[in-house]
Amino acid sequence: MIGTIIGAIVVGLIVGALARLVMPGKQNIGVLMTIVLGALGSFLGTWITYTLGYSNSNGGFEVIPFLVGIIVAIALIAAYLGITGRRGTRPRV
Repeated sequence: MIGTIIGAIVVGLIVGALARLVMPGKQNIGVLMTIVLGALGSFLGTWITYTLGYSNSNGGFEVIPFLVGIIVAIALIAAYLGITGRRGTRPRV
């Protein structure tokens, strides 16, 4: 149980960080929100992929659900930034 939670946090951090890296510009969100949105994106991406009929026949690393999870995390981060109105910090003049 604890291993599953720690695994979800680690995967959420990786997926969220990759999503933020791919997105243009600076996203002014914290590490905790990156983990939450990354984990949610990973979960939804995997669910969507398997709902559409994907099956991992070789039993190895699942690349397609991972990539779809990153895309979903990008959408979630963009939605979060749009809802909260957070943008990159602007220098004061």
